[in-house]
Amino acid sequence: MTERNNNDDFTFIQDISLQMCSENEEKSAGFFQDAMVRLLKNKASIITMVVILLISLFAILGPSMSKYGYNDQDVTRTNLPPKIPVLEKLHIADGTMILYNKAESSLTDKNKFPEGSVVEITNRYKSSGVSMVDVKVDMYKYSNVEEGVYYICGTDYLGRDLFTRLWRGARVSLMIAVLSVAVNICIGLLYGSIAGFYGGKIDMVLMRLVEIISAFPQVIIATMLILFLGTGIKAIVIALIIRGWVATAKMIRGQFFRFKEREYVLAAKTLGVSDFKLIFRYIMPNSIGPIITKAMLEIPSAIFAESFLAFIGLGVQAPEPSIGVLLSDAQKVLITYPYQMLFPAVLISILMVCFNLFGNGLRDAFDPTMRGLE
Repeated sequence: MTERNNNDDFTFIQDISLQMCSENEEKSAGFFQDAMVRLLKNKASIITMVVILLISLFAILGPSMSKYGYNDQDVTRTNLPPKIPVLEKLHIADGTMILYNKAESSLTDKNKFPEGSVVEITNRYKSSGVSMVDVKVDMYKYSNVEEGVYYICGTDYLGRDLFTRLWRGARVSLMIAVLSVAVNICIGLLYGSIAGFYGGKIDMVLMRLVEIISAFPQVIIATMLILFLGTGIKAIVIALIIRGWVATAKMIRGQFFRFKEREYVLAAKTLGVSDFKLIFRYIMPNSIGPIITKAMLEIPSAIFAESFLAFIGLGVQAPEPSIGVLLSDAQKVLITYPYQMLFPAVLISILMVCFNLFGNGLRDAFDPTMRGLE
């Protein structure tokens, strides 16, 4: 019986194990890479992200797309309805309005109703023996606006272009929201990390201070501060910061209590790593996901808070617009000119929905329990 002793017929188990480990390392993804993969699979988050980017782009470039400035006034063009070149052929946004309670005899007066301004009579009736009508009028001809002039979103009570003011207002509202949220996140990070890292008496004192600040309603604090400082972007940002960082500080404190006793942190502390490095290099990176998610969810709240303050008359100073200022002006003429309320209301609704959906997508993407799941 012949024995075979050929080394080619044998494979070391150690080699197979090393090969499998190397293949697994190549296939494995980091935390942020894995989170990005999950985020990209969330169609709702991607769509809302694109919408947010488009609105932000229009907020930056929109005012310069119109030949009218956000404060260009023309009293001969007040309260004109929307007129859009393509849609007007479909009798949608064609610049017409119905004027009520007009004497039928006045329709022949060219000074009151220029030629071609009357589209149709929608209703006839008598009042005190006088023949009255409701008449559909081309408001652009009625106001002697030259041909070829279009106001996509109409004009306000001073004849200002609402398209320009809408995107200028969106820019102001987004700037206030992003700036206030960024400052709130920074303050909350610093405050919460100190309370969570050191704990003990320091944590007790800091959190009692947080509880005192939380006891005061946000609206009352913001209103009193704006009344003291005066209206304006600076005052509104400060009003949103006074109490806005508290929730972030509590969240960061919880994250530090969760991670500061982990083995890698204790090992770094044993090796003499400074508290600054322990906080910002070893513990803070674990909170990046919740921080980003928190910021995305706080932005719509800040936009809503700014709009509410503007709606009650504590918004930015005139003639600077914001979404809240536009809504406040529009509610005064809501019955007569509802289109002035329509466009800013739709815009703020889209922003609120998109930021919330995108924030939810980020929250799911950065959730460690979802890692590796399809």
